[in-house]
This record gives sequence, C-alpha cells and structure tokens, in this order.
Amino acid sequence: MRRRHLLAGAALAVPVLSAPPARAERALATGAELAAADGWRLLAGRRVGVLTNPTGVLRDQTHVVDSMVAAGQPPRAAFGPEHGFRGTAQAGGSEGDYRDPRTDVPVYDAYGANASKLAGMFVKAGIDTVLFDIADVGARFYTYIWTMYTAMQAAAATGAEFVVLDRPNPVGGTARGPQLDPAHASGVGRKPVVQQHGMTVGELADLFNGEFLPHDGGPVRLRVRWARGWRRDDLDTGLPWVPPSPNMPTRDTALVYPGTCLFEGTSLTEGRGTTRPFETVGAPGVDWRWAEDLNALGLPGVRFREAHFTPTFGRFVGEACGGVALHVTRPGSFDAIRAAVAMIVTARARYPRVFAWRSDLWIDKLTGSDRLRRMVDAGAGVDEVVGAWSRELADFTRLRHPYLHYR
Repeated sequence: MRRRHLLAGAALAVPVLSAPPARAERALATGAELAAADGWRLLAGRRVGVLTNPTGVLRDQTHVVDSMVAAGQPPRAAFGPEHGFRGTAQAGGSEGDYRDPRTDVPVYDAYGANASKLAGMFVKAGIDTVLFDIADVGARFYTYIWTMYTAMQAAAATGAEFVVLDRPNPVGGTARGPQLDPAHASGVGRKPVVQQHGMTVGELADLFNGEFLPHDGGPVRLRVRWARGWRRDDLDTGLPWVPPSPNMPTRDTALVYPGTCLFEGTSLTEGRGTTRPFETVGAPGVDWRWAEDLNALGLPGVRFREAHFTPTFGRFVGEACGGVALHVTRPGSFDAIRAAVAMIVTARARYPRVFAWRSDLWIDKLTGSDRLRRMVDAGAGVDEVVGAWSRELADFTRLRHPYLHYR
C-alpha cells in the first residue's frame, strides 16, 4: 500500500530541505522539543493519554509529562510500557497501575496488554488522543515498538487520534538482518520487520499504518511530529542519553544490542548483572581463545577483548565467567548482527560442551524463524548464515522506502 501523507500541509509537517545544510546549522531537535517549544499547542483542546517512559524527555531532561503539566496542558493519563512509566522495573516487568506522585496523573500498566485491554484503558481514562514518546534502539525485539503497534490498534478501535513525537534512531538508518516469519510472531516481534529495521518510531508508525494495520483492525488517525536536523547516518546526535531500559545504560550498548541480544537464546549470558550488559558475553568454561578466534575473522568496526566477570544477577549469578567484551571502533562500519552470528558460530565450534540453545528455542523468536538455529547446527559459516536473508532484507528495504522521512 502506498504511503498516505497524512501530514501534508499540516502544522506538524517539517519542510524538506533541497540540500542538507552543514552539521553546525542542523541543530537537532526531537519531536518532543518542537512540541514543547510551541507550548504543546498541538494538544490544545484534546483529552490526552501519554504512552511514555523515562526517555520521554526534553534536552534539559524535563520529562514531557512534567512539561505538559507546567504548560497548562496536563494529560488525562499516562501509560507505562515494559519497565514502567518511571522506569523502575527490570526486564519482563512493569510498575502496575498507580497515581504519579509528582503530577497526580493516573498511570495505567500497558505492558503485555492486548489491543482490547488497552482500548478499555483508553475508554476508562476518557482520552481522545494517544501521544507516544519513547526512545527506541532500532531492534525488532525491543518491545516498545510493539507496544506502540498495540496502542495504534487500540486507538483505532476507540476512535482516538495517535500522535508520535519522533526521535532519532541511535543505531542509524541502515536495515540489517533477517525478516520475521509471521509463524514466529510473539511479544518481541509481531510483524515481518527485519531484525535491525533502521527506522525511527515515527517512520515505523507510518509503515504500520500503511502496511499492517489495514489488515489488522484498520488504520488509525496518525500524526507524527518529526524531529528536525537528523540524517540517517547520524550516530552521534548530541542528545543526552537516557537509558530506555535498565540494561541499556549507554549508546555503546545500543550499538551492539541488535546482535548480542541473540545470546538471550543461548546457554551463554548476554552480560546482565555486569556493568556492560550486551557488550559483555560469556559463561563458565569460556577462555581467551574465543577472543582470538573472533579477532582472526577481521570483522569491520569491532575488536574483541578477553573478559572475565561475575554477574550480580541473571544467569550465572555469583559464578566466575570467561568471555569477550565488544569494543566498537568504527560505528559506521560495524554490523552488530554479523558480529553476533560470528560469535555464535565460533562459540559453538570452540566450546561444544558449553554452548547450547535455550531449551524453549527462544532464539527462534529473536531471529524471527528457526533458520539461523538450523544453519548453525548444520555447520554453516558466518557468510552463509548472513547471506541467507539477503533477498528478504532487500524486500523489506523496498517496502520501507516510501515511509522514510529522513534523508
């Protein structure tokens, strides 16, 4: 379905420049900052519910809900995704329903809610507009984009408008990795999107509305307040980093996460319980040889350091582990998914008594099919595994093209 330009001529549209200005002239502003600078007039007269978390901040670190309250445009409700509205919960958790002590805004627990349940929350809160402002990290299995999808379904069902305050993608605009097979749809991937989609949440919302929602309950009335001054190859935005979840502490974590999150589907730990989760991977019984094997491959943009660590929570808590720490040396040339495939292939070959797939085959949910697992088990090499998804990646790249707003 061809993209419908719902914002044409509207106040929320951002003019397209005929030529990109120099970086010094491209002062980056998120959709939230532009809306706040306008006194939140885009919400005037609306009964608003805000789906957000601690990443919904302005450049001065003021939260968007606090900013709306201060501007005399308080929302009727807030909705918390995984980890919660204020971000106190660990992976797979949320904060429940409560009244926010700072603003007195009622907070509803949206994590895990289906469209029908979320629509009930919207009706109970008495809202006619859903505002989404959450920083994504560009990976299909990061749950916030699927919370957004469900919220779009719920908004369509209740007749509410859906407004996205857009933010840059911290891992850039390049699409990489395998596409999800709908037979493996789950909470970490509901629609056929590639593993590293290379889109902003605003662009994804536009794609969802044009490609998937028409066949899944119907499209929603969508508006996007686009960011200003971002280009697809900008990895250093200058924006303050707010951890979008407890185990995403730095920009460096986000760079590796679309790949190393795959270790959640293996017997090795992805580094939860260390100071560098997803950048540190290993297990008891792993030694220096893994780093040597990986560096011998000469993967662009990354070096692997022998690492030893003892997790304070999660897998192998209190046990001494060996493994590797990833050091991204050239972010622009680093491919997190290829690196993770190389790590899996070499770990399986070097440590056959240590490496295994998780018994629930979670790896299939993360990669979107059973192909990677079966190919690795059959002895396929890195290039063969990565090459297996080239056609579907090209198909997705074509599918997303009409929905790309940024150059």
